[in-house]
Amino acid sequence: MLRSTSQSTTGPTPPGCTTDSLAAAITAFRQTLTAGQVLTGEAAGADHTDPYAFTEDGFLPSAVVGPTSVEEVQDVVRIAGEHRVPLWTVSTGRNLGYGGAAPRVSGSVVVDLQRMNRVLEVNTECGYALVEPGVRFSDLYEHLRSNDYPLLMSVPDLGLGSLIGNTLERGFGYTPYGDHSTIQCGMEIVLADGDLVRTGMGAMDGNSAWSLYKGGFGPGHDSLMYQSNFGIVTKMGIWLMPQPEHVTVCMAKARDESDLAALVDTLRPLLIEGTIQSNAVVGNTLAVASMITDRRTWYDGAGAMPEEAIASICHALGLGRWNARFAVYGSKELVEARLTRVRSRFKGIRGLEFVTTEYAGDATADQVHPADRAQMGIPSTDLIRMAGWRGGTPAHTDFSLVCPPTGRDAVAQMQLIRKRVKGYGFDYAGGFTVNPRHAIALALVSFDRDSDDERAKVARMFPELISDAATAGYAPYRSHLAFMDTIADQYGFNDHANRRLNQRLKDALDPSGILSPGKQGIWPPLMR
Repeated sequence: MLRSTSQSTTGPTPPGCTTDSLAAAITAFRQTLTAGQVLTGEAAGADHTDPYAFTEDGFLPSAVVGPTSVEEVQDVVRIAGEHRVPLWTVSTGRNLGYGGAAPRVSGSVVVDLQRMNRVLEVNTECGYALVEPGVRFSDLYEHLRSNDYPLLMSVPDLGLGSLIGNTLERGFGYTPYGDHSTIQCGMEIVLADGDLVRTGMGAMDGNSAWSLYKGGFGPGHDSLMYQSNFGIVTKMGIWLMPQPEHVTVCMAKARDESDLAALVDTLRPLLIEGTIQSNAVVGNTLAVASMITDRRTWYDGAGAMPEEAIASICHALGLGRWNARFAVYGSKELVEARLTRVRSRFKGIRGLEFVTTEYAGDATADQVHPADRAQMGIPSTDLIRMAGWRGGTPAHTDFSLVCPPTGRDAVAQMQLIRKRVKGYGFDYAGGFTVNPRHAIALALVSFDRDSDDERAKVARMFPELISDAATAGYAPYRSHLAFMDTIADQYGFNDHANRRLNQRLKDALDPSGILSPGKQGIWPPLMR
């Protein structure tokens, strides 16, 4: 939470900015944000640094401003432009594992939008909500339930983050609406000069289809805001699923590590044809174990966990070497028809255990097993315990590669990630989110933040993982602050034409370079 302070000491001065201009900007912020907050010094860094830091880069803010309205956001960017002070925008700053609320450029002023937290509209007839950036998944869930709206939302692993922030980072959940970038419709955006734009049908005053039709008249601009630094999104439409009559959550447990390819190749056609409506999460033994138990219970030695300890976990906890979780939704008849087809397909994997749990579509959190809540659209914070798997002070970072949803690609990615992670003495707690036409290989690297040795290993390992992936023809879609430039370098077609296009857009929309410089490797001229 932002906390009021009268402290005036600033933090580091950002590049291209003098101490005097930074101080003048902060004074202007204080004079303008009469209903907001401005934090400096230790108060600014308390909640706006990387909670799981493993590099020496720092990523420290000089100040934090907390606007409460779009008009105050406009004032903030105008002041920043006048004094040439870089900003770094966060919705709630819960980007855990990727840098949290810390700015890419030390000395930037963090624009924290968590106080803009209104659910502006919920439409049950057409199934959508209009929200501000401070609305967390848990906030919308409580709003829907307290008003008895018959709608199901999509939630990611942790429900403490922002809907808008997660969507703009191409985050995902685990219901049929789980690809959050595809269920977004219509934005309100503050540009670097303070101008206010509404996209799609929202470009027309009073248009009633703003949150219903992604287009408009002319080019669509929503996608320019994804993982970019071209504007600040202050409102967004989100589609919501009609609450189903029944939901059955399925767990397919493959007993052999060599079953990964068959598991993915069985899931893919079921996903493409729509029999399985949610994406499928495939986790290895340690990925699942890290959600429910502690490493030292099974092995307390140095280096990666040995095979015999992993086998003990499988036996004691009833886990497979690969565990796929997904769900089917609809009327009882539809759910049964889908399950019949799913079961018939999985019979081709020898020894696979198939477990189902049935729920009413309106089941509450206390009626749903914690492991199934994401498939039911119920926010949770249970998976935060994965960060503590290694022991010591909990910390983690994630490696996220994109690949085709095929068994051969899954095996190739698993092998290259596992080899590098285990080579540095970490456990390979990994898996895949399998969608109809792509998969994301995920590796959770848990480490002790108080260990200088473990932090240094993580910092050395990640560039090597990126290089390994590039050699194999893969690249991450998301990154920790420390590796944004390294990953952007991998997208090198035609002498990095994509980067040059991004720079041209940046120069046109933000000529002073004040909005989130360095995000996704997009830099303004003075910092290139």
